[in-house]
Amino acid sequence: MASLGSYPINFGSGRAPISSDDDESKKNRPIWRRRISQAVAEWLKRRSFAARIGILVAVAVFALVILKHTVHNHNYFFMAGESIHAVGLLVLAYKLTTHKTCSGLSSKSQELTALFLVVRLVCGTIMEVDIYTLLDLITFLSTAWVIYMIRFKLQNTYSKSLDNFHLYYVVVPSMVLSFFIFPHTHHTYVVRVLWAFGVFLESFSVLPQLRLMQNAKMIEPFTAHYVFALGISRFLAFAHWIIQVYETGGKYLLLVGNGYFWFMAAFLAEMIQSFILADFCYYYVKSMVQGKLRMPV
Repeated sequence: MASLGSYPINFGSGRAPISSDDDESKKNRPIWRRRISQAVAEWLKRRSFAARIGILVAVAVFALVILKHTVHNHNYFFMAGESIHAVGLLVLAYKLTTHKTCSGLSSKSQELTALFLVVRLVCGTIMEVDIYTLLDLITFLSTAWVIYMIRFKLQNTYSKSLDNFHLYYVVVPSMVLSFFIFPHTHHTYVVRVLWAFGVFLESFSVLPQLRLMQNAKMIEPFTAHYVFALGISRFLAFAHWIIQVYETGGKYLLLVGNGYFWFMAAFLAEMIQSFILADFCYYYVKSMVQGKLRMPV
């Protein structure tokens, strides 16, 4: 997958890039940690793009193997994913309430998130109310509060001109696709279409946030931590799919929606979202290893 760009971006407060605090934190780190970080950063820098992708895939596979042998109840993947998403929202809440600014944060990404959560809540309520429905409700209420803060309380700090991703680029294709590709369950046609719409919409909900980062040429720490939390959350959901397919010898293909075509579409949607966020997470981790609050997007 192509990277998000090639020019350096500073993590900052929205007003100026951070430099002195970053340098000071590097000085305070133990010498051995600095040397290891520098060695790892230099080694990664000398690798080609294809090699770095290979390393990323190897790390992901290793993580999958560890998860397979340590997590026996696969429902924990979704619970952990939702919990990590909630932690990311708490980071945003801290930013919004303490720093009194929403600079660098995409309202449109939050609106897409709220939309697919509403769809999932409706479908979950009709199909079966369980712990996941409760987690979705908590996440939705938190997301709605973030939108309220951006649009009303902190609108003077909202980068509206930079948050210029058109939502219909995501909503319309997801809606059209859901009419033709949906799970074949015993539920009504409307519920099945809504469920598919939510799955497709979720896959691209982070795009406005990444677009805003590119436009701003600035990534703030709290926003970066939030997007990284999303990346970890989606990886856990993706891991659940992979491990279930492996352990059932492919039979899970039929359990999810009773059909290969729907499974492949849903699986592809999950994969797209995971890889979109994996690109960001790679540079996020790389910047942390280097000890610099800088990363390309």
